[in-house]
Amino acid sequence: MLDTFPDTFPAASPPPHAVSRLRAARLARSSKPFLARGGIKGERCPGCRLVPSHCMCALRPSVPTRAGICLLMADIEPLKPSNTGWLIADVVADTFAFGWARTETDAALLALLADPQWQPYVVFPGEFVPPERVVHAVAQQANSQCGKRPLFILLDATWAEARKMFRKSPYLDALPVLSLEPAQISRYQLRRSRRDDHFCTSEVAALCLELSGEAHAAQTLEAYLDVYTHHYLQAKQQLPFDANGAAHVRLRDLNLPAPT
Repeated sequence: MLDTFPDTFPAASPPPHAVSRLRAARLARSSKPFLARGGIKGERCPGCRLVPSHCMCALRPSVPTRAGICLLMADIEPLKPSNTGWLIADVVADTFAFGWARTETDAALLALLADPQWQPYVVFPGEFVPPERVVHAVAQQANSQCGKRPLFILLDATWAEARKMFRKSPYLDALPVLSLEPAQISRYQLRRSRRDDHFCTSEVAALCLELSGEAHAAQTLEAYLDVYTHHYLQAKQQLPFDANGAAHVRLRDLNLPAPT
């Protein structure tokens, strides 16, 4: 399947964010078209990557967050239609996305990690890290008006790729490692994992937002993932989506204006 994207974005589409820009840059470097396996067929909306009949650009939530998300993405992750880093960038305005390479590092990434407004945390299982680097909570100062803002660094890749990225990225070595201890089982349905405790990137970001005290943003991202999953699977089966289903209702409820 060849993803087809116009040279310009339609006026109704959201402006390109960090992940969509990284995707465009990666496509520009490709010597042949990227063929996604097993996904929905046909032309895709450039704003949400779904077929036009199942477009969900109008459902894109806007939730202010103090936390930021930094995605280090394995080579072809930005090209995969099922990549959920795109959803994070839809919801969290301060989302940054960089392609990972073993032999070179984007200067903009190093500048971001050195920016004094941020306190970076590498999100990775603590069992693979020396205990002195591991933390299980976000520093309280990160949520104060005068303290640093949390910046969660997510390794967006397969598990094997993520372990390699963690080991071979020396610029991450001095940063604290946030080890998550989620109680729930992953609900992600667009790619298979052999383990129920392996979470998709969007789910990990929601857990991080929850830890940083941003429960509303976390719940919104969870609901947005559920809506995207529903649209994606319905399109794949050539069935209509249910705009009044549980996922849509929850997302709408979370984005109702606060009472005055």
